Amino acid sequence: MAESVVAQKVEQLQVNGAKEEDEDLVTPWEVTTTKATGIDYDKLIVKFGCRKLDDDIIARFERITGHKAIPMLRRGMFFAHRDFSAILDRKEQGKPFYLYTGRGASSGSLHLGHLVPFIFTKWLQEVFDVPLIIQMTDDEKFLWKDMKVDDAKKMARENMKDIISVGFDASKTFIFNDFDYMCPPFYENIVKIWKVVNANQARSIFGFTPEDCMGKAAFPAVEAAPCFASSFPHIFGAKGKKNDIPCLIPCAIDQDPYFRMCRDVAPRLKASKPSLIFSTFLPALQGAQTKMSASEPNTCIFLDDTAKQIKNKINKYAFSGGQQTLEEHRAKGGNCDVDISYQFLRFFLDDDEKLEEIRVKYTKGELLSGELKALAIEEVQKIVGVMAERRKTVTDATVDEFTKIRPLAFEY
Repeated sequence: MAESVVAQKVEQLQVNGAKEEDEDLVTPWEVTTTKATGIDYDKLIVKFGCRKLDDDIIARFERITGHKAIPMLRRGMFFAHRDFSAILDRKEQGKPFYLYTGRGASSGSLHLGHLVPFIFTKWLQEVFDVPLIIQMTDDEKFLWKDMKVDDAKKMARENMKDIISVGFDASKTFIFNDFDYMCPPFYENIVKIWKVVNANQARSIFGFTPEDCMGKAAFPAVEAAPCFASSFPHIFGAKGKKNDIPCLIPCAIDQDPYFRMCRDVAPRLKASKPSLIFSTFLPALQGAQTKMSASEPNTCIFLDDTAKQIKNKINKYAFSGGQQTLEEHRAKGGNCDVDISYQFLRFFLDDDEKLEEIRVKYTKGELLSGELKALAIEEVQKIVGVMAERRKTVTDATVDEFTKIRPLAFEY
């Protein structure tokens, strides 16, 4: 079945269809489930029509790159893809491609959930040694949120500082915000996308209503345009005009509708389809029924939280998979599948053997919920602490270096 037909069926189910009581809702603007264990990602793969990131493709990645998979990849936090094999083909053949990811800033600081794709993207860039483009969708936040343009731009710039603190290389990375980077080639691609996607398709894909402002229906093309190399002539030059340099997009699965649309229109624009690799969601502190949300501060750990705030948030809000009493916990053990502290360790603890030891002890009741929370607090404090130290060195001049229109350290 054609990808566009699959996408339309998927989108109709996702946005407009009647949901069963335990149906997972995953859209670019809302992620919820009724299940304590969180989103059923196997069902989501079927619903969205993407492919599972299985052991064979991970083994191929390791063989081609000579690098062992990062824990987030080994443990299934990045779990699905679209045409990742095509990117591995190009790597094997020595053909060019680039990485593209982004962020829509709705708060002055990133939280841990936002950090996941950027940690993974930095690792991919180091392994693949390719250009990276990061889009800050300040225009999107202006359209969807109650904020002024200047506030949206300011938040984007502050978030850029957090992103740079992950450790990206300025000679290989271009960061831009939409309000300030609407150059002619970029806008041309946006208009070309508008022309081949009609209003009914946009409503079907994204669930727009007649009451929505027209800017919302226009925005998806802005997020799709960076998939085309011709949007960045300062990086890809004349070769980019052919749009035959594809990109790989590491992102959370809720962003997939934008790129299903883009993959559908790419052949009609004689452009390469983007490839994608999808992450699961870092759950909210209160449980895996939803993801962390910057608009609800008590659901998440921000990168500007102090060590004391991190400790208090995890101790007070992190949902526990332990039993009600000490005696019952010793007898029955805890449930790692719903325990948020354990889930944080799955994402951020590098040591596989230590993680498995924690899982076994907690499941047997040998490790108490308070002790598990203490381990999670220690690991999260360490990650946020490292980020905070790097953040001190990121100035406005540093941001200007990343956002400057310039060639990157690659020849085309």
